[in-house]
Amino acid sequence: MPADKAHAVVIRAVPFGETSAVVTVFTRECGKLRALAKGAWRPKSAFDGALDLLSVCQVIVLRRSTDGLDLLIEAFLERRFRVATSLAAVHGGMYVAELLDALTADADPQPELFDAADTALLCLSGHEGPDALVWPAVVRFELAALRAAGQAPALGRCAECRAAVPATGRVAFGMLDGGVLCAACRSGRRAVVSVSAAALAVLRGLRTGSVERPIETPVLGELRAVMNTYVAHVLGRKSRLSPRLVPALPSRSLPTRDA
Repeated sequence: MPADKAHAVVIRAVPFGETSAVVTVFTRECGKLRALAKGAWRPKSAFDGALDLLSVCQVIVLRRSTDGLDLLIEAFLERRFRVATSLAAVHGGMYVAELLDALTADADPQPELFDAADTALLCLSGHEGPDALVWPAVVRFELAALRAAGQAPALGRCAECRAAVPATGRVAFGMLDGGVLCAACRSGRRAVVSVSAAALAVLRGLRTGSVERPIETPVLGELRAVMNTYVAHVLGRKSRLSPRLVPALPSRSLPTRDA
């Protein structure tokens, strides 16, 4: 079996026996790998605490040619995810791991997605500021993960006819159609919400990395409602973390459902 060295983020670790674990890592070089780490929880093991959830590490893996688990030989910790005062940041980090697992196939390298996850976790780890600073990092990673999965929402032009959508007022967003809809294509569509042009402008900015300051409260409510619902349609189920990714906001800040 060939041994591969890879840069990895730990997205799941399940106990196996008394001291071992079945670990899922998302690596920059090899994509998502599921491997058995023998003796992972033993004192002075070859993993040296590197297999904590959301840790970034260097791993050495023996790849199997069959459908069985790979074998994780060593892991060297580079950066541990630190829990500070922001519960939203912790939930955001766990959400990054959930999307990496749900939206990727095994052994499919996606270095740009790995870099996006690494950047998001670095921003969320140890966060002690206001929760408003957490959400841009979360939404930016959501958009990167959806783009890597071929499910990026259309934000500038109609998802159906590619016509330009208004830059002011409210715009129809079709969950089943994959993004914004013009007035002509909106008719008869199901699962459509009405989103403000301001919220769409922030989404476009986050997609290109041009939004760094905290998002205004009403706009944030719309973004989280739209992204939680859209991701649920892509996954075919609600995200386990979605109930934790809705800030306490006035009801008027949520998008208006058209149908």
